[in-house]
Amino acid sequence: MNDEQYLSHCQALLAGFARTLAQRTDALPPDDTLRTLAADFQRLVGAPGADLYHQVGPLIERLFTTYPDFAPTFPRELLWFFGGDCLHFMPDEEIAVYQQLDEQRIEAARRGEIFDPAAVRAKLLKLQ
Repeated sequence: MNDEQYLSHCQALLAGFARTLAQRTDALPPDDTLRTLAADFQRLVGAPGADLYHQVGPLIERLFTTYPDFAPTFPRELLWFFGGDCLHFMPDEEIAVYQQLDEQRIEAARRGEIFDPAAVRAKLLKLQ
């Protein structure tokens, strides 16, 4: 998985999260702050040329601090991908796993090998 494929993978994860959050909050009143947050995620995902690295972080922080019940639904891989303040929501052990994942992904891309991040993450976390 090269950098371009990894970017597409992470964008797909973010789009899936935004879609699911919007569906889960659709019955809330239009001015509900959780529904507004869901709309903000969707708007950002759908905006061509959006600066995701700078704009998604504050949304993630709002999700984790204001709506901690929804935090487990956010893909952990995206916390690593966006980095910065998002890393505050990951324990050090998890950061170490994602660092190893990143190194293995880059090495596999260098060798031209196929990289399955889910399988490697499961192996690193001893889930297999």
